[in-house]
Amino acid sequence: MPGGRLTDEDRGHVAAGLAEGLGYAEIARRLDRPTSTISREVARNGGPTGYRADYARAATSHRAKRRRPAPGPALGTPEAVRGFVERFAGMMVRTGLPRMAARVFASLVTTDSGALTAVELVAGLEVSPASVSKAVGYLEGLELVRRDSSGRRERYFIDDDVWLHTWLTSARTNAMWAEAAEQGAAVLGPGTPAGARLELMRGFFAQLSDDMAGGPSTAAANDALTVTAALVHVGGVRTAAELAAGLGWEADRVVRALGDAQLHTDLTDPVVVRRVGPDGHTAAAGAARLTADQREALDRRGR
Repeated sequence: MPGGRLTDEDRGHVAAGLAEGLGYAEIARRLDRPTSTISREVARNGGPTGYRADYARAATSHRAKRRRPAPGPALGTPEAVRGFVERFAGMMVRTGLPRMAARVFASLVTTDSGALTAVELVAGLEVSPASVSKAVGYLEGLELVRRDSSGRRERYFIDDDVWLHTWLTSARTNAMWAEAAEQGAAVLGPGTPAGARLELMRGFFAQLSDDMAGGPSTAAANDALTVTAALVHVGGVRTAAELAAGLGWEADRVVRALGDAQLHTDLTDPVVVRRVGPDGHTAAAGAARLTADQREALDRRGR
């Protein structure tokens, strides 16, 4: 077949052709091969004066074996599992997890029972008990691993709801970022460059928290809209206690509604609820609805 690999018989014809003094093109024509195939074959295996068919066959076989990757361990064997544990742990390390914590977590994930004792982790990872204990403590802080001390030996295991816990923890963390940014914007003032920057930061993390948490319930959304409407109605700055008295609500309900209104700005758009000072709140037009030039022009006309 033109362009295919040379067979042992082809190599015999190449050697015979060279012995007759034939050129590469003539040998290629007789074998129905490209001339480049013949020239490479001869150049790799001794040249026109040193080419031998048996040597060429052995050399080609040797090169093929060197190019062929060594087969990996069979699926499901201890060697294959250990290899995956290390690769999986390496991926988690690149995302910021300490290496030993990543190796312990990867070991638990890849165990059918989802649980291991400290002795089993020490033996499997070939590390000290202190390293395992420290790694487990770190993973417990992230709510990724739990302890079971009911048996003779303490076991560490992965909760079936670990991924939900992780997701909700991330949502709460984003909400904390949003709240901190909102407080900073109130301190610096939304009209300053730093305040505007923090307001953008608040909006980003609030939206991220909203998306991850699934948004407020219908009742919570209605409460958020009610406190927003109340702030628009009274104008100026009002405390949670003042709003509670005016609405006839419990103080905790008002605080939750204000928090939802600040976190879920898509509910109250185009109005946003902003914190003023330690306990004050006001309602204002959302910055995204008006450009800086538009706000400046409207302010000039309002003077």
